[in-house]
Amino acid sequence: MASKIQPSDRTIYNFSSQSQKWAFMRKHWPIYVISLPGIIYFLLFKYVPLFGSVIAFQNYNIFKGIKGSAWVGLENFQRMFQYTEFLQILKNTILIGVYDLVFAFPVPIILALLINELRIMAYKRIVQTVVYMPHFLSWVIVGGVVVGVLSPSTGIVNHLLGLFGVDPIYFLGENEYIRTILISSGIWKDSGWGTIIYLAAIAGINPDLYEAAQIDGASRFRQVFSITIPTILPTIVILFLLQIGNFLDFGFERVFVFLNPLNNENGEIIDTFVYRAGLVDRQYSYTTAIGLFKSVVGLALIMFSNTFSKKVTGEGLY
Repeated sequence: MASKIQPSDRTIYNFSSQSQKWAFMRKHWPIYVISLPGIIYFLLFKYVPLFGSVIAFQNYNIFKGIKGSAWVGLENFQRMFQYTEFLQILKNTILIGVYDLVFAFPVPIILALLINELRIMAYKRIVQTVVYMPHFLSWVIVGGVVVGVLSPSTGIVNHLLGLFGVDPIYFLGENEYIRTILISSGIWKDSGWGTIIYLAAIAGINPDLYEAAQIDGASRFRQVFSITIPTILPTIVILFLLQIGNFLDFGFERVFVFLNPLNNENGEIIDTFVYRAGLVDRQYSYTTAIGLFKSVVGLALIMFSNTFSKKVTGEGLY
């Protein structure tokens, strides 16, 4: 049954002449007008700043500007890979990205499948509201909640451990716990919000498929694996590819609120290092080179993953 489930076909318009194309655009002009704010946003805040990446190849001086700063070629990139601390930071970023991909990405899918199985609508709405709410909290508030929960003196986690005779643990003061804290706090905050897209995809499934499966004697568990998951697979693939594209972009606020000198070795990532070296220490060219490196790696990953996905599943971003 799963092999027969295909995503909806895309409508492609072919115009025999330029006049037909302009006639089509005039007919559907509201759509193009609505898209203008998004296009302007990306032009101003995504594409125009790309010209500033040129300072990665300069010894940039804020008083001389881009035109007056001296060119140094690939010196900043060479310095980047020769710096021992940066290699450790790159390792942290990659490991945290892998952990987030492996442990955090499947959670919204599983949660959406579980919520979809709830049959009492009032209870379903309550559950959805509860799991959505943490998303609207800032990372500063989430950090405060986590610090309170994991506190060695008043935290509930250490209180429970104390019932089993375990001495209090200063979780945020140990390098070995920081990555687990970062991933688990992200799951608690954003997994509920991530279910929105999957629930919308599930809502678009033809109910006749489930009725036919029930007639064939398929259980609810079987229906999930034979109908629900195969149908929302294109959505899962698209979001997975987008996640890979942001592999090295874990998020500054998410990490910065938990960092301290005791867990800095395993917790600092590229974003927090760029803030410290670029804004605090004013090494603009060096940190721009790091940001450019991160962007190129992200682009390469998403292009490779998209090609691989299209060959394996037939679905991709483009």
